Amino acid sequence: MRSWSQARSLGLAAGGAVAVAAAIVAYAEGHGPGGAAKALLAAVIAVAIAAFATTLPGITLRGTVIGGLFVLAGFSTWTFTDSGKLVIWGILAVAGVILAVWAWPWFARLPALPRLGTAWLGLAYWLFGILGAVLTVHLKVAAQRVAYAGVFTLAALAIVATVRRPDRGSTGTATTGEPGATRDRRDPSVGMAAAILVGIALLLLAGSATLFDSVHAIPNQDPSTVLMRDRFWGGPGLYFHPNSMAGLAIVAAIRIGPDRAFAAWQRLAATVIAGFVLYESNSRIGFVFAVAAAVVHAALFLLRRLAPSRTPAGLPRYRRTWVAVAAPFAVVALVLVLSGGRGFLTQSRFGGDDMSSGRLDTWRQVYTDWKAGGPAEKLFGDPRTSRAVVVRSGSDRQLNTDNAAVGAFRRGGALGLIAFVFGLLLFLWHALRPVLRGPPRDGPGRMGPAWFVVAALAVVPTIATEDWLLGGTNGGIWLVLMAGEAVVLWAGGVADQRAVASTGSASRAGV
Repeated sequence: MRSWSQARSLGLAAGGAVAVAAAIVAYAEGHGPGGAAKALLAAVIAVAIAAFATTLPGITLRGTVIGGLFVLAGFSTWTFTDSGKLVIWGILAVAGVILAVWAWPWFARLPALPRLGTAWLGLAYWLFGILGAVLTVHLKVAAQRVAYAGVFTLAALAIVATVRRPDRGSTGTATTGEPGATRDRRDPSVGMAAAILVGIALLLLAGSATLFDSVHAIPNQDPSTVLMRDRFWGGPGLYFHPNSMAGLAIVAAIRIGPDRAFAAWQRLAATVIAGFVLYESNSRIGFVFAVAAAVVHAALFLLRRLAPSRTPAGLPRYRRTWVAVAAPFAVVALVLVLSGGRGFLTQSRFGGDDMSSGRLDTWRQVYTDWKAGGPAEKLFGDPRTSRAVVVRSGSDRQLNTDNAAVGAFRRGGALGLIAFVFGLLLFLWHALRPVLRGPPRDGPGRMGPAWFVVAALAVVPTIATEDWLLGGTNGGIWLVLMAGEAVVLWAGGVADQRAVASTGSASRAGV
């Protein structure tokens, strides 16, 4: 107890020192006393979020490191957009070495990947893209894609190795979520959520000088960022796209919020943090993600009353369920009001009347390029760049597809799109199978965790304008979803019919 008290005191002192240092830096950069005060407040919030991440039960070394590596890789792609490509590849190289150790033996674990819908979503298009680059003799691109595919495949194998390994000494399971139970060390998703929260804290700290200003620091002078200085990107030394930042905060909240293994204050804190990041990032697709999660969360509580035997495991119990159901809606409603209401949802980021912020033109260019390509390009995707970026006619800017289905089509051609659709259906089947079929009558059934059901259904609308379901350097959300799917398939997640029924009865009794 004494050592814990000392560690807590040291942590508070270190956090205070970091906050004061942020204020001093802001003042030295010419932000004045008022700016320094705002920077101090921003830094305090950042430190508090990082401290909150350390309180989560069930954090594992593997989950934290794997999640942290992907968060860092995502940050690096925006922090070093114009320079420092070696830094990006260096991070991927370090990740590859660590993941290779944890994924061993690789070939013995490969047969497990086709069972994961998330593997089809995030890996298949890389394999098709490699074939397309080889067939069209773009050998440098093929080599780069081999490196990318290798790292992301090793990440998937490391998750499989973590979840499927023998459970030594654990008395609880990853998905029962009973208070006081020993967390299953095979579930890496909590560590991933903690790494995401720490990453968000670092972004807030880096941008503390302008977090509460109307004009924020941006990573480069590209028109796509200059015109969005009203959105929070981080700060000097650490940047990330606002949409991706919001997505990570929301998926972390989804991992924590619908799981009764966490205390009520932790579930509420994660939801509030997601709302704060959503407001600062001014992300419309993040708002859609959050609303969808709130709707599915509410639907699960209704399902527990109507059909308790089909309810996913781990859903929290509340004395006043309607308060818990209303909390996420209250957060997103507050974000909507503070962000300007309807104008926030319908505005064009780049002027004119294009609510898609140029995405429609990008998707048209993808189709135009596909029609003009040869048989290999039609089947296996665009072979000209490693990430199959899009360059619209009359422009030299390299653009992402900002649509997961279009992204799979661009990177993997017709076969990539087919693999994406198959993977999405398999992924959703694993999430909804217990709900649709219920536990078997002749014995205990596998019930996936409630948080995974919320995440799986809520992420579907985001396909329209984001690549979040694709594995890549910005694959943090994909990684958490893969961990959840692996838990459903291999980590037990057992909740027999009588246990689920008693849960439903307790809920009706107001427990």
